[in-house]
Amino acid sequence: MRLCRRSPARLPAGSLAVWSLFAGIASGQSGAPATKAAGLEEGIPVTDPLVIATCGSCHAPDARGNMQRISWARTTPEGWQNVLKRMVLVNGVSVTAPEARLIVRYLSTSHGLAPEEARPVMYSAERRIHEETNIPDDNLRTACAKCHAFALPLSWRRSPNDWKQFIDSHAVRHMFQASAEAVAFLAKAAPLHTTEWDAWSARTKLPDLAGRWLVTASMPGRGKYYGEMQVDRAGDDEFATRVNLTSVTDGSKVLRTGRTAVYGGYAWRGRSTGSVPASSAPDDLSTDARELLWIAPDHSKAEGRWFWGQYQELGFNVRLQRASSDATVLVIDKPSLKAGTRSNRVRVIGDNFPAGVTPADLDFGPGVIVRAIVSSTAADIVADVDVAADAPLGKRGVSLRRSVLPGAVAIYDRVDYVKLTPESAVAAFADGKHPRGYLQFEAIGYQRGPDGRMHTADDVDLGPVDVTWSFQVFHAPEGSSADFVGRLSATGLFIPATENPNNNYDCWAIATATSAKGQDGAPLVGKAYVVVTVPTYTFNGRRYVRELDRWVDDGPA
Repeated sequence: MRLCRRSPARLPAGSLAVWSLFAGIASGQSGAPATKAAGLEEGIPVTDPLVIATCGSCHAPDARGNMQRISWARTTPEGWQNVLKRMVLVNGVSVTAPEARLIVRYLSTSHGLAPEEARPVMYSAERRIHEETNIPDDNLRTACAKCHAFALPLSWRRSPNDWKQFIDSHAVRHMFQASAEAVAFLAKAAPLHTTEWDAWSARTKLPDLAGRWLVTASMPGRGKYYGEMQVDRAGDDEFATRVNLTSVTDGSKVLRTGRTAVYGGYAWRGRSTGSVPASSAPDDLSTDARELLWIAPDHSKAEGRWFWGQYQELGFNVRLQRASSDATVLVIDKPSLKAGTRSNRVRVIGDNFPAGVTPADLDFGPGVIVRAIVSSTAADIVADVDVAADAPLGKRGVSLRRSVLPGAVAIYDRVDYVKLTPESAVAAFADGKHPRGYLQFEAIGYQRGPDGRMHTADDVDLGPVDVTWSFQVFHAPEGSSADFVGRLSATGLFIPATENPNNNYDCWAIATATSAKGQDGAPLVGKAYVVVTVPTYTFNGRRYVRELDRWVDDGPA
């Protein structure tokens, strides 16, 4: 677990970096004229009357319409929302809820990120546990990733002078040494002006998302879903949604309705709920959820996450694509096929499939022969498939005439190991203010890949494998129960115990394959490291609060 310091203002951890955009002004420093404050780099003029009226008394505009600090920064809707929240709490800015939304909408569009800039850092806003391997050195790790994801600073674009002001003020507030190397890195990695932004800002327009969309989704522990979403316009940048999903595994249905706003022409930010009241089960698929999607620049597809939970730890991974009159392959029910097997029944699911499909219309790549079409409808084809013993191993696409689903199926010779995702994570007991924090695990089978070595970058994901789940506390007496800490459900959901023992526990989540065996004949086993913890604690007079994957110093107790 990582420890970091948070402002005593009790804002969410993600607010720390973003509010410091205005740290110098908020602390009472008088700003220089805007053009001087930004050095020689050209700012982005502010043209919105509401932003000028709300922010202009502290962020004075110059003759070109540039406003102090605001004109030399760009960020995501979450970034601007957190800045505005901080200005309300710290500086007493008075705005109504509709005004706040209009301000965030304008800044996210005119001072936002291009889609190509936003996509690499979406995992932070989508609340995903993500291992960040792009931090170049320890100075940046201390300055930018000790208390929050490295994606947070990379969600901003600033002028070099603004990066320096930001890091200097942030270092003072959070008590670390300001680094010239950090300024130089961020000024180069996240500059104010980029070719992507110049191109996008020149063509940004309100997206026309209304119509029928095809949906594929997956939820760890529950498998794949497919269906469709109807999107109807409900305002200039707002849409009402109705989605109907079907489980590939058992055919169960999920019906959800929602409403979303789209910022900057591509940033889908919405909420949805199930058509029936959600139960008390934490992974109930009718639970109210936040929706964050990235819409492709041509508005033909979108991808992201719908999520819920105390720490936003549960939810769907989602992909959308516009429906068309063409045949579209959406999902294959089997993520992998074993070389040397015959008569595999494979279900191909999609939309607008033609009548009279023949084996020649389906292509699973070299070494895979479609022997027969067992059944066929406009949305579903069941095929009888043989896989040659010498079929090339690895991922390949599946096509129905001109429709291709890339990487749809993996051909393998054996399952070499089972890996749990996440590999390490934090779950939490409840207290009087915080509900329990759950963890959803998934057991994925892997083939060793072309290099012949396991646990390397070219290993092939074979999809979920059938396992039995168990839970073990470190250093517990042999044969003792871990129920006082929690339990794992049949779907791999870790449920902390209802009683809070006021202690932290290091544990293993263990998945034992029911059929996949190693070369020694023993069942394959995967493990994940779990810390089950209290949601808050006090140490040396300071209060620490659990975040998604780290501890945050919340100030004096």
